[in-house]
Amino acid sequence: MSKGKLIIFSAPSGSGKSTIINFLMKQGLHMHFSISATSRAPRGTEQNGVEYFFLTPEEFRQRIANDEFVEYEEVYADKFYGTLKSQIEHQLDEGQNVVFDVDVKGGCNIKRFYGDRALSLFIMPPSVEELRRRLEGRGTDAPEVIQSRLDKAEYEMTFAPQFDKVVINDQLEVAEEQALTLIKEFLSKK
Repeated sequence: MSKGKLIIFSAPSGSGKSTIINFLMKQGLHMHFSISATSRAPRGTEQNGVEYFFLTPEEFRQRIANDEFVEYEEVYADKFYGTLKSQIEHQLDEGQNVVFDVDVKGGCNIKRFYGDRALSLFIMPPSVEELRRRLEGRGTDAPEVIQSRLDKAEYEMTFAPQFDKVVINDQLEVAEEQALTLIKEFLSKK
């Protein structure tokens, strides 16, 4: 069985990344999400090793000290999220193409670590104005939350040149097909 490859997705909030990833996961490309580790408690029916690997903050810190993560972040005090190198290797050995849905810094770190074994895709909104329209259209956030997301999006968009390919999501179907073509080309390379 041939080893899998890594596909990294990053994008500002509201760019349509999740919709595009969900489309791609149904295309028979043997794509599977990486299973991250977290120091938060399981929610609802979440199971260890299925949705996440649940670690205590102390265990998480020890694994950081042991250099066991390809990327990690302390989102809040004692609330860590990260990707274990051993889990990625396990999934790659199983022939899975491992999908990462991560922030721009995590995406850059994973790409740096895995080099040509990884394809990094940045899903770009057509413009900040369009992003504002989409976020306002959701009707879920207060104006100050939307402004905060737009400020963060503008910052995140400065990372786009560090990704292998940028897919501009102006028309969803076009963006989905473009991402599918890029991934198929990447997976077909020896």
